Amino acid sequence: MHLTRRGLAAAALIPAALAPGAALAQGLDPRLAQRATGREDAPVVVQEFFSLTCGHCANFHNAVWPRVKSELVEQGRIRMVWRDFPLDQVGLQAAMVARSLPPERYEPFLSTLFQTQERWAFAQGRQIDELARLAALAGMDRAAFDRVVADQAFARGVLDARLAAEREHQIRATPSFLFGSRLHTGGLTFEQFQRNVQESGRA
Repeated sequence: MHLTRRGLAAAALIPAALAPGAALAQGLDPRLAQRATGREDAPVVVQEFFSLTCGHCANFHNAVWPRVKSELVEQGRIRMVWRDFPLDQVGLQAAMVARSLPPERYEPFLSTLFQTQERWAFAQGRQIDELARLAALAGMDRAAFDRVVADQAFARGVLDARLAAEREHQIRATPSFLFGSRLHTGGLTFEQFQRNVQESGRA
């Protein structure tokens, strides 16, 4: 579990002249739209707050998410909503790149990033180049990649969403999950995840 203190440095990278909330308030950037999978009328909505540089988040996505997807999402039992909660600059940039891909490529790209996290997230001095290489495999060329990671208004929008999660749901660490209105912080096995879904459905 990663505490959010690490993430405060990411907010400092955004110029103070850019008013907080501007990107979200304008509502003009489709990249900030909700990313989700599963039936819109699923009986339980689960929101995951994650950072792409969080090892515990990677463990959930690599070890637990495939089963959640096949047994709960694809069976219509839950709708999964992904909420970016970047903990550092690299996590922020990775979130921006993922959101800049076509929506249908979003979840597969998350899986790729989590599966290769050790290769790009902690490659000191090579993080941007490694992230750009993975983005290229997903169809984003280097020029487009460079534009995305340099987009300060977009970065502010992602960080505003993180701040909103802290304020509205008291998110303090990653991964955190909202099962309906029930908050769980920390990693989960599939059985624990399923139990939270069941308990939320009875609430």
